[in-house]
Amino acid sequence: MYSFKNDYSSIAHPLVLQKLMDCQNEQNVGYGLDEHSDNAKKYIKEKIKKDSDIHFLVGGTQANMVVISSILRPYEAVICCDSGHINVHETGAIEGQGHKCITVKGDNGKITTNDIKLVLSIHSDCHMVKPKMVYISNATEIGTIYSKKELIDLYNCCKDNNLYLFLDGARLASALAAGDIDYEDLGRYTDVFYIGGTKNGGYLGEAVVINNKAIANEFDYCVKHFGAMLAKGFVGAIPFEVLMKDDLYYQIGKKENECAQYLASELRLLGFKFMCDSVTNQIFPIVNKNMMEYLSKEFLFEVWEYRSDDEIVIRLVTSFTTRQYHCDQLLNYIKSGQ
Repeated sequence: MYSFKNDYSSIAHPLVLQKLMDCQNEQNVGYGLDEHSDNAKKYIKEKIKKDSDIHFLVGGTQANMVVISSILRPYEAVICCDSGHINVHETGAIEGQGHKCITVKGDNGKITTNDIKLVLSIHSDCHMVKPKMVYISNATEIGTIYSKKELIDLYNCCKDNNLYLFLDGARLASALAAGDIDYEDLGRYTDVFYIGGTKNGGYLGEAVVINNKAIANEFDYCVKHFGAMLAKGFVGAIPFEVLMKDDLYYQIGKKENECAQYLASELRLLGFKFMCDSVTNQIFPIVNKNMMEYLSKEFLFEVWEYRSDDEIVIRLVTSFTTRQYHCDQLLNYIKSGQ
């Protein structure tokens, strides 16, 4: 049974695991003050062409909570798409720290400048929470991506209105490989973003990159305060030392996308329709109940939206382990059951 359920079902890319094994007999300084952390930070800075503040955290929810809580004052809020991870899949982590998520409908999973302006026009006095941050994901929860122009427009809108722009890069490798935004753009047109390792070939970890020096001050205190600082910080840095040294991170995203888009194109030829036009490693075909039950006998996947017995949106996700023959196995199985 092959899993298209998510992109973190396997431990790590072989090169990442090999590096970890190579370091087995080392003794390193703790708390991120080691050579591996220094190397990983250097490689990231070289890619974004900026001397940003970088911290290695364990997971996405933790990274989002620490970043947002460290920046916002108690009465300040974050604007996000209604499908955004911080709004739907983080068990109230942001609200639990006292910060409201102001949701907007967005456009195909993406926030627009008009969404931001509308929120600002409504939240106009001290009787409501004050919007201070805009949170976006690239790729989004439904596999869409922001263009470079869209990112620049959002950043300029945030600067014009004294807001911070935070980009969640849990699936950043896939987004980079699919669009026209590059590493340097991320350093230039966000206040803070993170490079996802967990879903992009690392065994764990997200690299938080703070570009705005005004919010970088004492961030390490916040990391420790929230229990997010690893004593064995080098363990969190090693994946990024490997993924960011050359082009491996980008290549992982590229291969994931190729498999997903191959699968999508072949499913369309078989008559399947889709919830949206994803260009990354998540696709959302619509099936009926019989097909869903048939597929679940041999493959793992997520049921994304149950509209009716005739319209069920499922999510298929490709990962660094996915090869075309895995996709062909799924396609041949579908053909044999039609």
